[in-house]
Amino acid sequence: MEGLLRQVDGYCERTDFSYWAEPINAVTNLAFIIAALVMARRVQGMGMPLALALCAILFAIGTGSYLFHTHATIWGMLADVVPIGLFILLYLYVVHREFVGMGRWVALGATALFIPYAAIITPLLSALPFLSISNFYWSVPLLLFIYGFGLRNRLPETARGMVLGGLLLCLSITVRSIDEMLCTALPMGTHWLWHCLNGLMLGWMIEVYRRDRLARAQTLA
Repeated sequence: MEGLLRQVDGYCERTDFSYWAEPINAVTNLAFIIAALVMARRVQGMGMPLALALCAILFAIGTGSYLFHTHATIWGMLADVVPIGLFILLYLYVVHREFVGMGRWVALGATALFIPYAAIITPLLSALPFLSISNFYWSVPLLLFIYGFGLRNRLPETARGMVLGGLLLCLSITVRSIDEMLCTALPMGTHWLWHCLNGLMLGWMIEVYRRDRLARAQTLA
């Protein structure tokens, strides 16, 4: 229990362990919550339970990240990163099930492969100077580019949406990575931009799913 209560400081904006030591990092988590609410409204009534589940997880990301940037504890960090991991896994399941067209159990198995994939890619990225800062996160846009390339002929619009999401995530991870590099010149840091861009990116990925579903419905009509 004591380990979960241990406090951590990894961002420019935090100068002590008071609750509001990271006001900008804390408040900008509204980007996730707003994106979740907007997308929940857009997919409501479309018969897309997985999209609604993604919206719920996106809301949890905003809540968990807020708790981390106010309490700055190990338990707060877990509240932040666990929903992110769940979003990645569920979206991969959507890709396999809905975009690629795999059966349920095959899609689950393919999604589970993300764990060994990340276990292999993350150490490789750790060997690269800049990419090592956010090593795990860089494995995600790489995967989006791979799937975007693979789907480019069968689902060109969906593929473009995935590539755009990957590019946006690259920008998002970059501003996350340079946060502590700019502490002297920019005391507020750049981590808050990670929240804003990532909220936009995750909302966009749900929108890609929504548009894919609409395109399929029109094809069958």
